[in-house]
Amino acid sequence: LFVTDENINIVVHKFLEGRELVELHRSSLNDLGGQSVDRKYKEFLREIFTHKVWDEFEKKYPSDVQKMMWEFSHLKHVDEDIDVICPFNLAKVAQKHQDIEKFFEGVQGASYDEGLIRISKHKFWSFFAQSLHGITHNVRGIFNKGFNIGCILLVGEFAVCEVLRRHITDEFIDYCKVLCPFRPRESILKGAVVLGKHQTRIQFRKSAFTYGIGVSDRFDELKHIEERKFTNKDGEWCGGLFIKLVGVGEHVGLDKTMEFTFYPIQADQTMMNFYFYRTLKKIPKYVTEEGVEQIGYLFLNSPNTECGRSREVKLTITFDRMDMKIKAKDLTSESESATKFGFMWK
Repeated sequence: LFVTDENINIVVHKFLEGRELVELHRSSLNDLGGQSVDRKYKEFLREIFTHKVWDEFEKKYPSDVQKMMWEFSHLKHVDEDIDVICPFNLAKVAQKHQDIEKFFEGVQGASYDEGLIRISKHKFWSFFAQSLHGITHNVRGIFNKGFNIGCILLVGEFAVCEVLRRHITDEFIDYCKVLCPFRPRESILKGAVVLGKHQTRIQFRKSAFTYGIGVSDRFDELKHIEERKFTNKDGEWCGGLFIKLVGVGEHVGLDKTMEFTFYPIQADQTMMNFYFYRTLKKIPKYVTEEGVEQIGYLFLNSPNTECGRSREVKLTITFDRMDMKIKAKDLTSESESATKFGFMWK
Protein backbone atom coordinates (compact mmCIF):
# COMPACT_ATOMS: atom_id res chain seq x y z
CA LEU A 1 0.00 0.00 0.00
CA PHE A 2 1.94 3.01 -1.35
CA VAL A 3 0.38 6.18 0.06
CA THR A 4 1.60 9.58 -1.09
CA ASP A 5 0.33 13.13 -0.76
CA GLU A 6 -1.11 12.93 -4.29
CA ASN A 7 -2.65 9.46 -4.54
CA ILE A 8 -2.85 5.90 -3.25
CA ASN A 9 -1.33 2.95 -5.12
CA ILE A 10 -2.34 -0.61 -4.26
CA VAL A 11 -0.15 -3.39 -5.62
CA VAL A 12 -0.53 -7.12 -4.95
CA HIS A 13 2.56 -9.28 -5.40
CA LYS A 14 3.02 -13.02 -5.17
CA PHE A 15 6.35 -14.40 -3.99
CA LEU A 16 7.91 -17.13 -6.09
CA GLU A 17 10.86 -19.35 -5.34
CA GLY A 18 14.15 -17.50 -5.35
CA ARG A 19 12.47 -14.36 -3.91
CA GLU A 20 11.10 -13.41 -7.31
CA LEU A 21 7.80 -11.53 -7.63
CA VAL A 22 4.75 -11.75 -9.86
CA GLU A 23 2.48 -8.72 -9.92
CA LEU A 24 -1.14 -9.86 -9.58
CA HIS A 25 -2.95 -6.55 -9.29
CA ARG A 26 -2.32 -2.80 -9.44
CA SER A 27 -4.68 0.13 -8.96
CA SER A 28 -4.31 3.84 -8.32
CA LEU A 29 -6.70 6.07 -6.37
CA ASN A 30 -6.60 9.80 -6.97
CA ASP A 31 -7.54 12.51 -4.45
CA LEU A 32 -7.27 10.18 -1.45
CA GLY A 33 -3.69 10.95 -0.42
CA GLY A 34 -2.32 13.40 2.11
CA GLN A 35 -3.41 16.41 0.08
CA SER A 36 -7.06 15.48 0.65
CA VAL A 37 -6.42 15.91 4.39
CA ASP A 38 -4.79 19.29 3.71
CA ARG A 39 -7.85 20.41 1.73
CA LYS A 40 -10.22 19.46 4.55
CA TYR A 41 -8.07 21.42 7.00
CA LYS A 42 -8.09 24.51 4.78
CA GLU A 43 -11.86 24.22 4.26
CA PHE A 44 -12.31 24.15 8.04
CA LEU A 45 -10.25 27.32 8.46
CA ARG A 46 -12.33 28.99 5.75
CA GLU A 47 -15.52 28.04 7.61
CA ILE A 48 -14.16 29.51 10.86
CA PHE A 49 -12.99 32.83 9.45
CA THR A 50 -15.70 33.08 6.75
CA HIS A 51 -15.07 33.00 3.02
CA LYS A 52 -14.65 36.77 2.88
CA VAL A 53 -11.85 36.93 5.47
CA TRP A 54 -10.05 33.82 4.25
CA ASP A 55 -10.17 34.86 0.58
CA GLU A 56 -8.69 38.26 1.45
CA PHE A 57 -5.97 36.58 3.52
CA GLU A 58 -5.13 34.15 0.69
CA LYS A 59 -4.99 36.93 -1.88
CA LYS A 60 -2.87 39.37 0.14
CA TYR A 61 -0.62 36.96 2.03
CA PRO A 62 -0.12 33.76 -0.01
CA SER A 63 3.24 33.05 1.64
CA ASP A 64 1.54 32.99 5.06
CA VAL A 65 -1.02 30.50 3.75
CA GLN A 66 1.78 28.34 2.38
CA LYS A 67 3.56 28.45 5.74
CA MET A 68 0.38 27.41 7.57
CA MET A 69 -0.03 24.42 5.26
CA TRP A 70 3.63 23.48 5.65
CA GLU A 71 3.30 23.54 9.45
CA PHE A 72 0.14 21.44 9.24
CA SER A 73 1.92 18.86 7.06
CA HIS A 74 4.16 18.16 10.07
CA LEU A 75 1.38 18.34 12.66
CA LYS A 76 -0.79 15.79 10.83
CA HIS A 77 1.70 13.05 11.70
CA VAL A 78 0.43 12.98 15.30
CA ASP A 79 -2.74 11.51 16.80
CA GLU A 80 -3.81 14.10 19.37
CA ASP A 81 -5.08 17.66 19.75
CA ILE A 82 -3.00 20.06 17.66
CA ASP A 83 -2.06 23.71 18.12
CA VAL A 84 -1.61 25.82 15.00
CA ILE A 85 0.04 29.24 15.14
CA CYS A 86 -2.35 31.88 13.84
CA PRO A 87 -0.36 34.15 11.49
CA PHE A 88 -0.27 37.82 12.45
CA ASN A 89 -1.65 38.81 9.06
CA LEU A 90 -4.61 36.44 9.37
CA ALA A 91 -5.46 37.94 12.76
CA LYS A 92 -5.10 41.45 11.32
CA VAL A 93 -7.49 40.74 8.44
CA ALA A 94 -9.96 39.00 10.76
CA GLN A 95 -9.99 41.80 13.35
CA LYS A 96 -11.08 44.30 10.72
CA HIS A 97 -14.44 42.54 10.90
CA GLN A 98 -14.67 41.47 14.55
CA ASP A 99 -12.60 40.27 17.49
CA ILE A 100 -10.85 37.08 16.46
CA GLU A 101 -12.25 35.15 19.44
CA LYS A 102 -15.78 35.70 18.12
CA PHE A 103 -15.01 33.72 14.96
CA PHE A 104 -14.66 30.63 17.16
CA GLU A 105 -17.93 31.04 19.04
CA GLY A 106 -20.14 28.05 18.30
CA VAL A 107 -17.40 26.25 16.34
CA GLN A 108 -17.21 22.55 17.16
CA GLY A 109 -13.69 21.19 17.57
CA ALA A 110 -11.67 24.41 17.53
CA SER A 111 -10.82 27.29 19.87
CA TYR A 112 -8.52 30.30 19.98
CA ASP A 113 -6.04 30.93 22.78
CA GLU A 114 -3.40 33.68 22.72
CA GLY A 115 -2.36 33.37 19.10
CA LEU A 116 -2.93 29.61 18.81
CA ILE A 117 -5.70 27.82 16.96
CA ARG A 118 -6.40 24.65 18.93
CA ILE A 119 -8.04 21.80 17.01
CA SER A 120 -9.43 18.83 18.92
CA LYS A 121 -8.37 15.28 18.19
CA HIS A 122 -11.89 14.39 17.05
CA LYS A 123 -12.03 17.26 14.56
CA PHE A 124 -8.47 16.46 13.44
CA TRP A 125 -9.55 12.89 12.68
CA SER A 126 -12.45 14.20 10.59
CA PHE A 127 -9.97 15.68 8.11
CA PHE A 128 -8.85 12.10 7.36
CA ALA A 129 -12.33 10.57 7.07
CA GLN A 130 -12.75 10.71 3.28
CA SER A 131 -9.26 9.40 2.63
CA LEU A 132 -9.52 6.59 5.20
CA HIS A 133 -12.92 5.50 3.91
CA GLY A 134 -11.71 5.40 0.30
CA ILE A 135 -8.56 3.47 1.13
CA THR A 136 -10.41 0.98 3.33
CA HIS A 137 -13.13 0.40 0.72
CA ASN A 138 -10.60 -0.32 -2.02
CA VAL A 139 -8.37 -2.54 0.10
CA ARG A 140 -11.41 -4.58 1.14
CA GLY A 141 -12.19 -4.92 -2.55
CA ILE A 142 -8.80 -6.58 -3.00
CA PHE A 143 -9.59 -9.10 -0.26
CA ASN A 144 -12.98 -9.80 -1.84
CA LYS A 145 -11.28 -10.75 -5.12
CA GLY A 146 -9.94 -13.86 -3.42
CA PHE A 147 -6.27 -12.97 -3.12
CA ASN A 148 -4.55 -14.77 -0.25
CA ILE A 149 -3.12 -11.66 1.41
CA GLY A 150 -0.56 -12.45 4.10
CA CYS A 151 0.74 -8.95 4.78
CA ILE A 152 0.00 -5.29 4.07
CA LEU A 153 3.14 -3.18 3.78
CA LEU A 154 2.36 0.49 4.31
CA VAL A 155 4.90 2.85 2.72
CA GLY A 156 5.13 6.38 1.32
CA GLU A 157 5.11 9.91 2.70
CA PHE A 158 1.47 9.75 3.84
CA ALA A 159 2.29 6.62 5.86
CA VAL A 160 4.12 8.72 8.47
CA CYS A 161 0.67 9.81 9.74
CA GLU A 162 -0.19 7.98 12.94
CA VAL A 163 -3.91 8.32 12.20
CA LEU A 164 -3.55 6.43 8.91
CA ARG A 165 -1.30 3.73 10.35
CA ARG A 166 -3.61 3.09 13.30
CA HIS A 167 -6.71 2.98 11.09
CA ILE A 168 -5.24 0.49 8.59
CA THR A 169 -3.97 -1.68 11.44
CA ASP A 170 -7.33 -1.68 13.24
CA GLU A 171 -9.24 -2.47 10.04
CA PHE A 172 -7.10 -5.33 8.73
CA ILE A 173 -5.10 -6.81 11.60
CA ASP A 174 -7.64 -9.66 11.91
CA TYR A 175 -7.03 -10.63 8.27
CA CYS A 176 -3.27 -10.30 7.84
CA LYS A 177 -0.14 -8.68 9.22
CA VAL A 178 0.14 -4.90 8.83
CA LEU A 179 3.69 -3.61 8.63
CA CYS A 180 5.04 -0.08 8.33
CA PRO A 181 8.79 0.63 8.16
CA PHE A 182 10.32 2.99 10.72
CA ARG A 183 10.85 5.51 7.91
CA PRO A 184 8.11 4.76 5.36
CA ARG A 185 9.03 7.71 3.13
CA GLU A 186 12.70 6.74 2.79
CA SER A 187 11.80 3.08 2.22
CA ILE A 188 10.47 4.00 -1.25
CA LEU A 189 13.87 5.36 -2.26
CA LYS A 190 15.61 2.32 -0.84
CA GLY A 191 13.21 0.02 -2.69
CA ALA A 192 13.86 1.84 -5.97
CA VAL A 193 17.61 1.38 -5.52
CA VAL A 194 17.25 -2.32 -4.68
CA LEU A 195 14.93 -2.90 -7.65
CA GLY A 196 17.38 -1.11 -9.92
CA LYS A 197 20.12 -3.49 -8.84
CA HIS A 198 17.92 -6.59 -8.98
CA GLN A 199 15.50 -5.94 -11.81
CA THR A 200 14.86 -9.64 -12.31
CA ARG A 201 13.08 -9.83 -8.93
CA ILE A 202 9.81 -8.87 -10.64
CA GLN A 203 9.12 -11.40 -13.38
CA PHE A 204 5.59 -10.48 -14.51
CA ARG A 205 3.44 -7.37 -14.45
CA LYS A 206 -0.07 -6.54 -15.64
CA SER A 207 -0.61 -4.32 -18.64
CA ALA A 208 -2.79 -1.25 -18.01
CA PHE A 209 -3.91 -1.09 -21.65
CA THR A 210 -4.40 -3.20 -24.74
CA TYR A 211 -1.48 -2.36 -27.01
CA GLY A 212 -1.52 -2.95 -30.73
CA ILE A 213 -0.22 -2.07 -34.15
CA GLY A 214 -2.14 -0.81 -37.18
CA VAL A 215 -1.87 -2.99 -40.30
CA SER A 216 -3.41 -3.39 -43.73
CA ASP A 217 -4.78 -6.64 -45.17
CA ARG A 218 -6.48 -7.76 -48.37
CA PHE A 219 -9.98 -6.32 -48.40
CA ASP A 220 -12.72 -8.87 -47.67
CA GLU A 221 -16.25 -7.52 -47.96
CA LEU A 222 -17.46 -10.19 -45.52
CA LYS A 223 -15.03 -9.08 -42.79
CA HIS A 224 -14.19 -5.44 -43.42
CA ILE A 225 -16.15 -2.21 -43.56
CA GLU A 226 -16.26 -0.25 -46.80
CA GLU A 227 -14.98 2.93 -45.13
CA ARG A 228 -11.57 1.31 -44.52
CA LYS A 229 -11.15 0.16 -48.14
CA PHE A 230 -8.42 1.62 -50.35
CA THR A 231 -6.81 0.62 -53.67
CA ASN A 232 -3.23 0.65 -54.96
CA LYS A 233 -1.31 -0.94 -57.86
CA ASP A 234 -1.47 -4.33 -56.16
CA GLY A 235 -5.15 -4.54 -55.38
CA GLU A 236 -7.79 -3.65 -52.80
CA TRP A 237 -6.89 -3.36 -49.13
CA CYS A 238 -8.42 -2.69 -45.75
CA GLY A 239 -6.36 -0.22 -43.75
CA GLY A 240 -6.19 0.52 -40.03
CA LEU A 241 -6.78 -2.98 -38.70
CA PHE A 242 -5.83 -3.28 -35.02
CA ILE A 243 -3.50 -6.21 -34.32
CA LYS A 244 -3.19 -6.86 -30.58
CA LEU A 245 0.26 -7.12 -29.04
CA VAL A 246 -0.83 -7.48 -25.40
CA GLY A 247 -4.25 -7.18 -23.77
CA VAL A 248 -5.42 -5.02 -20.89
CA GLY A 249 -4.94 -6.87 -17.61
CA GLU A 250 -2.70 -9.53 -19.17
CA HIS A 251 0.44 -10.63 -17.39
CA VAL A 252 3.52 -9.72 -19.40
CA GLY A 253 6.89 -11.26 -18.68
CA LEU A 254 9.56 -8.64 -18.26
CA ASP A 255 12.09 -8.79 -21.09
CA LYS A 256 9.55 -10.82 -23.06
CA THR A 257 10.20 -10.55 -26.80
CA MET A 258 7.59 -10.87 -29.55
CA GLU A 259 8.45 -11.19 -33.23
CA PHE A 260 6.25 -10.45 -36.24
CA THR A 261 6.79 -10.69 -39.98
CA PHE A 262 5.34 -8.07 -42.31
CA TYR A 263 5.34 -7.58 -46.07
CA PRO A 264 4.88 -4.40 -48.12
CA ILE A 265 1.42 -3.78 -49.56
CA GLN A 266 2.90 -2.44 -52.80
CA ALA A 267 5.70 -3.99 -54.87
CA ASP A 268 7.64 -0.73 -55.32
CA GLN A 269 7.11 0.49 -51.77
CA THR A 270 10.33 2.01 -50.36
CA MET A 271 9.13 2.99 -46.88
CA MET A 272 7.43 0.83 -44.25
CA ASN A 273 5.37 2.78 -41.72
CA PHE A 274 4.38 1.22 -38.39
CA TYR A 275 1.90 2.98 -36.08
CA PHE A 276 1.30 1.84 -32.51
CA TYR A 277 -1.83 2.28 -30.40
CA ARG A 278 -3.30 1.65 -26.97
CA THR A 279 -6.85 1.39 -25.62
CA LEU A 280 -8.82 0.16 -22.62
CA LYS A 281 -10.87 -2.05 -24.97
CA LYS A 282 -10.02 -5.74 -24.96
CA ILE A 283 -10.17 -6.45 -28.69
CA PRO A 284 -10.77 -3.43 -30.95
CA LYS A 285 -11.01 -4.18 -34.67
CA TYR A 286 -9.92 -0.83 -36.11
CA VAL A 287 -7.49 1.82 -34.93
CA THR A 288 -10.14 4.47 -35.62
CA GLU A 289 -12.53 3.19 -32.96
CA GLU A 290 -13.43 5.47 -30.07
CA GLY A 291 -10.99 5.12 -27.18
CA VAL A 292 -8.07 3.97 -29.35
CA GLU A 293 -5.17 6.42 -29.25
CA GLN A 294 -1.91 6.49 -31.18
CA ILE A 295 1.18 6.39 -28.96
CA GLY A 296 3.95 6.42 -31.54
CA TYR A 297 5.31 5.27 -34.86
CA LEU A 298 8.34 3.74 -36.54
CA PHE A 299 9.52 4.33 -40.13
CA LEU A 300 11.80 1.87 -41.95
CA ASN A 301 13.52 2.54 -45.27
CA SER A 302 13.23 -0.32 -47.78
CA PRO A 303 15.28 0.82 -50.81
CA ASN A 304 15.79 -2.60 -52.45
CA THR A 305 12.50 -3.47 -54.16
CA GLU A 306 13.76 -6.37 -56.34
CA CYS A 307 11.67 -8.93 -54.46
CA GLY A 308 8.51 -6.83 -54.68
CA ARG A 309 5.88 -7.78 -52.13
CA SER A 310 7.84 -10.87 -51.09
CA ARG A 311 10.25 -8.76 -49.03
CA GLU A 312 10.20 -9.70 -45.35
CA VAL A 313 10.37 -7.17 -42.54
CA LYS A 314 10.95 -8.52 -39.04
CA LEU A 315 9.45 -6.50 -36.21
CA THR A 316 10.75 -7.32 -32.73
CA ILE A 317 9.05 -5.97 -29.61
CA THR A 318 10.53 -6.28 -26.12
CA PHE A 319 8.79 -5.29 -22.87
CA ASP A 320 10.82 -4.11 -19.90
CA ARG A 321 9.97 -2.37 -16.63
CA MET A 322 9.09 1.00 -18.18
CA ASP A 323 9.19 0.75 -21.97
CA MET A 324 8.12 -1.15 -25.04
CA LYS A 325 11.21 -1.36 -27.26
CA ILE A 326 10.67 -1.89 -30.97
CA LYS A 327 13.12 -2.85 -33.71
CA ALA A 328 12.39 -3.33 -37.40
CA LYS A 329 14.69 -4.92 -39.99
CA ASP A 330 14.25 -5.27 -43.75
CA LEU A 331 15.85 -8.64 -44.54
CA THR A 332 16.35 -7.71 -48.21
CA SER A 333 17.83 -4.24 -47.86
CA GLU A 334 19.26 -5.04 -44.38
CA SER A 335 18.09 -1.62 -43.23
CA GLU A 336 17.12 -1.22 -39.57
CA SER A 337 15.16 1.19 -37.40
CA ALA A 338 14.30 1.29 -33.69
CA THR A 339 12.26 3.25 -31.17
CA LYS A 340 10.61 2.85 -27.77
CA PHE A 341 7.44 3.98 -26.02
CA GLY A 342 6.39 4.20 -22.39
CA PHE A 343 4.57 1.04 -21.33
CA MET A 344 1.93 1.52 -18.62
CA TRP A 345 1.51 -1.21 -16.06
CA LYS A 346 -1.74 -1.74 -14.20
